[in-house]
Amino acid sequence: MDLPFSVPAERRWPVGADLSAGGGVHFRVWAPGRRKVAVVLEAGPGSPATVPLEPESNTEGYFSRRIDSAAAGTRYRYRLDDGDYLYPDPASRFQPEGVHKSSEVVDAAAYRWNKPDWPGVKLAGQVFSEIHIGTFTAEGTFAAAAEKLPLLADVGITCVEVMPVAEFPGKFGWGYDGVHPFAPTRLYGRPDDFRAFIDRAHALGLGVILDVVYNHLGPDGNYMGAFAPPFFTDRYTTDWGAAINYDGPDAGPVRAFVAANAAHWIAEYRLDGLRLDATQNVYDASDRHILADICTATRAAAGQRSIVLIAENELQEVRLVRPIEQGGYGLDGLWNDDYHHSAHVALTGHAEAYYMDYRGTPQELVATAKHGYLFQGQWYEWQKKRRGTSTAGVPPAAFVSYLENHDQVANSARGLREHQLAHPGRYRALTALTLLGPGTPLLFQGAEFASSKPFLYFADHNPELAPLVRKGRAAFLAQFPSVARPDVQAGLPDPADPATFQRCVLDWSERDTNAVAVAMFRDLLRLRREEPAFRAQRRGGVDGAVLGTSAFVLRFFDDAGDRLLLINVGPDLHLRPAPEPLLAAPAERGWQVIWSSEDPRYGGGGTPAVEGDGWRLLGESAVVLAPRGGPVAEYVV
Repeated sequence: MDLPFSVPAERRWPVGADLSAGGGVHFRVWAPGRRKVAVVLEAGPGSPATVPLEPESNTEGYFSRRIDSAAAGTRYRYRLDDGDYLYPDPASRFQPEGVHKSSEVVDAAAYRWNKPDWPGVKLAGQVFSEIHIGTFTAEGTFAAAAEKLPLLADVGITCVEVMPVAEFPGKFGWGYDGVHPFAPTRLYGRPDDFRAFIDRAHALGLGVILDVVYNHLGPDGNYMGAFAPPFFTDRYTTDWGAAINYDGPDAGPVRAFVAANAAHWIAEYRLDGLRLDATQNVYDASDRHILADICTATRAAAGQRSIVLIAENELQEVRLVRPIEQGGYGLDGLWNDDYHHSAHVALTGHAEAYYMDYRGTPQELVATAKHGYLFQGQWYEWQKKRRGTSTAGVPPAAFVSYLENHDQVANSARGLREHQLAHPGRYRALTALTLLGPGTPLLFQGAEFASSKPFLYFADHNPELAPLVRKGRAAFLAQFPSVARPDVQAGLPDPADPATFQRCVLDWSERDTNAVAVAMFRDLLRLRREEPAFRAQRRGGVDGAVLGTSAFVLRFFDDAGDRLLLINVGPDLHLRPAPEPLLAAPAERGWQVIWSSEDPRYGGGGTPAVEGDGWRLLGESAVVLAPRGGPVAEYVV
């Protein structure tokens, strides 16, 4: 692999416990400033034993040694400078008893893959579903989640985005406070259970990408500072903890640690890519940004497989998806909060806090379809500064569009889903926009069957941290004036209460009781998959126009036949005349409705004629039109 970091000849990764080809285990740790480091073998092969590691003379702060008696299953910790406390490995591959206890040596090559020839995934054509393993099923395990994957494939989802699984403290949490970045949490199973989950997805034709956090580490069980204080920096700040040092003194080993972590997920777990959390807080003023190193490392680790790298970036910096040779970072996609915020206002009518710069108008929704981001350098009143950069030349698939994700559902007093907040017809209409639009759709777990379960913020921290987390969460939600009221604040769910976590567990029986929702998602995703105009996602492939204060049209162009998507999120609208060129049928053939959000199969009340003496757009609805006499998918109305 052509990796952007160096690795000693007998190792695969810069740090951690690597099994040696000739037997034994090679231990290596970065501990600058420490005089001595010893590995204490506590259980399993080679134990009990305390073995001093050797300082590497040609490196800054690395200690290493091969121990022939150790093997997979050995449990160990480190002693620093003859101290009494024993520390788990910051690069541990598994923490069977949690963040504070022994690390375990893992044989990453022992798993036998059932789909070794899986080619990977490319961003174009994907439909993502974001899931949280702990609440995806009642069991909350990789194994239980794998059993539900056929239901995702059935509805037309093509790739699963898994919220962070790196070992974190407590019995439940979102995973963004992980402290062992190489170790899948013991709460969901063993490392091979995660591999089996991915293997099962591949057998069903589903990709899997993993949410990773490279902007901070969690506060509890974070021993990195004990080994290597230069891992962190005070030159930058984040909302969640000390920033990681990517560009200061001693940053080289930090960059190697993070790039290797990203690469190991791709190489050892055969993941199809990564979603990079809050990249606006991945600070790096180096000539080459760490995100470019991550891109290079993960693509090298993938070999011939295709992977996708998607970033969350609040600043909307489009350079993240521009090629490295053009000064970008080489990623594939960006979460599109502009789309979500505008759609949320259109759905609910509420524009508090960070929604204040959005109106949810037809013009905004047309603009997101055509340009991705709405803010590309204009003044942003909420932040009192300019927001975003130009999206010129960026393919539409690069913008990941959603009505829900974990943050946006939880950023409310009750964690309700959009379908619970909006008029049912309006929700169906904007679901059609999300699933048929030129961006890459992302659903949040359970959306496809109209889950009634909320998604709240939950985190099981120790007694010292839990009150601080509860207070901090309440303060964050107070940015919404409606949630800042004392009576609402008093009723906010406690993140540390197990009941808060349990309330968020999906009830899969709702998939049967809400069959109309499943039918709508299945039909829309089949339409997206089988209709060339929707499948293309090409630049310039869509144009749009405002038809009224609450209505608009998108026209998708394709040699096989154009398609119209008409959306009206207000009252009934009669256009007579209708002087809009995008409504003109090719060769004067007229249009036929091939899909309607008001189909009774989806809980709708039926669709009247759309084109006749002018155009009639039913209120709170969406329709898809195709030219009369042309080919259409078999199932459509």
